[in-house]
Amino acid sequence: MELKYTALDDPLYTYLCSMRSGANDPVLRDLREETEKLGDDSVMMISEEQGAFFSLLVGAIGAKTAVEIGSFTGYSSICIARGLPEEGRLFCFDLSDEWTSVARRYWTRAGVEKKISLLLGDARETMRKFQPPAEIDFAFIDADKTGYATYLELILPHLRRGGVIVFDNMLWGGRLGRGPLDDESGRAIDSLNRKLANDPRVESVLLPIADGLHVCRKR
Repeated sequence: MELKYTALDDPLYTYLCSMRSGANDPVLRDLREETEKLGDDSVMMISEEQGAFFSLLVGAIGAKTAVEIGSFTGYSSICIARGLPEEGRLFCFDLSDEWTSVARRYWTRAGVEKKISLLLGDARETMRKFQPPAEIDFAFIDADKTGYATYLELILPHLRRGGVIVFDNMLWGGRLGRGPLDDESGRAIDSLNRKLANDPRVESVLLPIADGLHVCRKR
């Protein structure tokens, strides 16, 4: 059977990124530029097309209550918050006060700060104590990869039927599907991909957006 996909090179990817709503948004542009100055750590920021996809997806499912585990400097949280209605709430879980201080500045600049609550600390612990004000409609997970399976189990009981969870970095730099993995994070991602594909509690699809998004809908 012929495999059907389009490989991206730099010109095609640049074209792809330009063909989206808000492609020239100054807040997101400035946040990307500031985050890129962090050097190697900047790789933790989501891609431009991921952000646009999140805004669209959150709005499309009518989400009002959202959770993000791993906010970094705030690019993804701005995109998620923009998809929420005015009364919507996004609860962000992160360890770093330093990185989220950048996020807080840009949340204010983007005009979404009233929608966002930041909970600092180990998300494994803060999520166990967390009582959302309503059922969760949307969750984005982009933190320590070995914790992904735990975060799934902590969120799923609070997720409404039809609610969506999205996991990032689920292609692990293209190293999956090529044989044994020699790193713990890669093995954790591979294990979770296989679990989600066969978990009767959700329907899921692994999409080749950026470094791979596994999108799951609660049955």
